[in-house]
Amino acid sequence: MTIQTSKVGNLPAALTTFVGRGRDLAEVHRHVGTTRMLTLTGVGGVGKTRLAMEVAAASATDFADGVWLVDLAPVRDPSLTTNAVGAALGVSDLGTRPVIDQLAVFLAHRAPLIVLDNCEHLVDACAELAQALLSASPDLRVLATSRRALGIYGEQVFAVSPLAPDDAVELLRDRAAAVCPEFQVTDGNRADVFRLCEGLDGLPLAIELAASRLRTLTVHEATTRLENRFGLLASRSRVARPHQRTLRALIDWSHELCTPAERLLWNRLSVFADDFDLDAAEGVCAGDGLGRDEILDLLDRLVVQSVVLPCERDGLPRYRLLATIRQYGRERLAESDEEGLIRQRHHAFYLDLAERTADGWHGSGQLKSLALLRAEHANLRAALDQGADPQATLALAAALRLHWCEGGFLGEGRRRLDHALAAAPEPSPARARALWVAAWVAVLQRDHAAAYQRLDEAAELGERLDERVVRAHVHGLRGTLALFGGRLEEAVVLLEEAAAAHLRTGEVIGAVYALIQLATAQSHLGDPRTTETCRQAVALAEAHGERLAHAHALWTLGYDAWIRGDHKEAKALLRTALAKEQGFNDYLRVALMLEQLAWTTAAHGDREEAARLLGAARVLWRDTGTPISTFGPHMAEQHARCEEAVVRALGPAAYEKALAEGGRHRGPDDAIAHALRPEPEPTNPAPAVSPLTPREREVAALVAKGMSNRQIASVLRRSPRTVDGHVENMLAKLGFGSRARIASWWTANQASTRRTTS
Repeated sequence: MTIQTSKVGNLPAALTTFVGRGRDLAEVHRHVGTTRMLTLTGVGGVGKTRLAMEVAAASATDFADGVWLVDLAPVRDPSLTTNAVGAALGVSDLGTRPVIDQLAVFLAHRAPLIVLDNCEHLVDACAELAQALLSASPDLRVLATSRRALGIYGEQVFAVSPLAPDDAVELLRDRAAAVCPEFQVTDGNRADVFRLCEGLDGLPLAIELAASRLRTLTVHEATTRLENRFGLLASRSRVARPHQRTLRALIDWSHELCTPAERLLWNRLSVFADDFDLDAAEGVCAGDGLGRDEILDLLDRLVVQSVVLPCERDGLPRYRLLATIRQYGRERLAESDEEGLIRQRHHAFYLDLAERTADGWHGSGQLKSLALLRAEHANLRAALDQGADPQATLALAAALRLHWCEGGFLGEGRRRLDHALAAAPEPSPARARALWVAAWVAVLQRDHAAAYQRLDEAAELGERLDERVVRAHVHGLRGTLALFGGRLEEAVVLLEEAAAAHLRTGEVIGAVYALIQLATAQSHLGDPRTTETCRQAVALAEAHGERLAHAHALWTLGYDAWIRGDHKEAKALLRTALAKEQGFNDYLRVALMLEQLAWTTAAHGDREEAARLLGAARVLWRDTGTPISTFGPHMAEQHARCEEAVVRALGPAAYEKALAEGGRHRGPDDAIAHALRPEPEPTNPAPAVSPLTPREREVAALVAKGMSNRQIASVLRRSPRTVDGHVENMLAKLGFGSRARIASWWTANQASTRRTTS
C-alpha cells in the first residue's frame, strides 16, 4: 500500500488489482451511504480489509471531511485504541483531557468516514469508541472490519463470504501472472485451477500465497501437494473450522517451501509491530546466520512469495506482514531459542533511532524525522513495552521527547515517561534526562504542579551527576513556567541563565528557545533589549539551518515589531514564520501565530481579514480544547482588545460572518494556506520602501536577472541553503507564490524608485 498524503484523508493506494466481488462492492457502498455504523465480518484471509478499502475509495467524494483508515492490527493494548484513531486523523494528543473527549470535540463539526480495520482483538474498546464518536458527531460514518460484530446499537453487519468460483480463478490467474507472466488458464489446466481454488475454500489470502508458487510448480503439482497437506492437518485438528484449517495448512506449506534463510528472516520480521523499512530489517534481523547484505535480496524473495508486502509512507519505501502471516512468524520465533535476542535488537535499534533524531534535530530534515517517528509509532510502542532493561527503556522514553512534544503525542508521552521513571528509580543520567523531559511535557499540558515536582528532582540530580545540559533545561523550563504565570521579572532572570547555560554546553537550539521566551518576557515588560534578543535568536536559528526554532524566533520578532508599532514588518515576519510551520500539524503554535497576525492585520486597517484570521485560530483552539489564556493573561487581554476593535469597526453581524468564513479552514496547514494566500496585485507600482532586508534585496536583484538559487549562492559566496531561505522569506513577506513574481516586483520597485528620485 502507498499511504497518500492528500488534503483530506489518508487512504492507501492499492498496489494490486481488485478482482471480483462486484455485487458485494455495490451493496456495501450503498450501505455506507445510508448506515452510520457498518461492520464487515468474516474469517481471516477472506478479504474484509481489501473490500473495505475499495468501498472507502469509491466513497471518497461523498465525504467532504475525508476518508480515514485506522489500522488497529498493531495495537495490543485496548486503552490505546482511541490514540490510534487520533493519530490517524492527525488530532494531537495534548493530554489535557481524555483522548476520546478530544476526538469528540474534533469530530463534532465534521462529517468524515472512518475505517476501523482489524477490530477483532479489540472488540469491546472499538465498540465503546464507535458509540462515543457516533454520538458526538451526527454526520460521522464508521466502516469496521472484524471477525465478529462490535455489537453496538444501530450497527449493521455485512458478512464477507469467500470468493465465488469464477472470481477465485480470476484472482489466481491475476496473481500468478504477476510472478510468472506466461501463466494462463487453459483448457489443459482449467480443471486443476478450479480444483485448487475450491481446495483453498475461495480465500483470497490463501489463493495469493498459492499463486506465488506457480512460478516453480504446475497447477497440478500445487493442487496435489496442497490436498495432501490439507488431509494431514484435518487429521491433526478436529477443532479448527474448515477455513482455519485451510489457511493454516497453506501458511505451513509456504513456510516449509522457503529456504532456511527465508524462513529465518520471516520469523525475525514478525518482531515488528507494524510496517518497517530496510534499515530496520537490517538492524534487527541481520546476524547469527543472516548477513546484513543478504537482507534486501531475502526481502525481495519473500515479496515474490506474498509473505512480505511492499508499501509506502510519506513517499518512503517500507514493508509489512499481514496480521495472519506475522502471528505465524511469532509462533515460530517463540519456538526458537532466539526470541529474546531479536527483541533485544529491536529495542536497541529504536533506541538508537530516537537518540539520533533527538541529537540531530536541526536543518531541513525535521519534517522527515517526525514523519519517520510517526511511521514507526507502533514499533516504538513495542520497544517500550518489551524492553528488558528499565534504564534502557527510560532512555528511550526520554529520547522520544520530540516525538511526544513536537509530533503531537503529549498524553502518551506523559504516561510512558511516568511509567518508565517509576520502573527505574535509581539515580542515573538517563533518569535526570527523563525528568526534565517529563517536566517539559507537563508544562505543555498546563500541569504546572507536576512540572515543578519533576524539575526539583531533575535539578538535584543534575547537580549531583554534574549534568550541565539537564541544569540548563531546568532553568529554561522554570523560566517558561514563570512567563506563563505572569511573573515576568522572574522569567527574565531564569531565561537569561538558561540561554547562557545552553550556549556553554553547545546546545544552540536550547539557547534559541530560551532567547525566544526571554524576548517575550522582555517585550511585555517594555525592556529596550527585546529587539536585540529577538534578532539574536533569529541569527542563531538561521545559522544552524533550524526550521522550527527559526519559525518561532521570527514569530517573536514579529510580535516585537507589532509592539513597536511597525505593523508592516510584523506582518511580513509572521507570514514567514507561518510558512516555515507548514507540514508540522502544530495546532497550538499555528493558532498563536494566527492570533498575532490577526492583531497586526487589524492594526494595519484590514479588520475583515483580521476577523477571518481570528476565525481560523478559533477552530484550532476549539479542536485542541485549549484557551489562549494558557499562554499567559497578557495573551487573553490582547485577544480581547483586538476582538473589541474589530467588532466596533465591522459591527456584530459582519464580524460573525467573517469569523465563520475563517472557521471553514480546518487543520493547521489549511489555516496557514488561507493566511498566506497571494495578496491582490497592486494597481500601482510598489512603493520604494521595501519590506526586505538589505541581503534579501540583493538576492531579489539577482533573481530579477534570471539567476538560479545556486548561481546566486556562487555570486554572493553563500551556501545554497542560505539563499533558499532568503527566497522563501521573500515569497512569504511579499505574499508571492513564485520566483517570477519576485522578479516582476523588483523591476517595478526599481522603476518606481527611479521615477520618485528623478
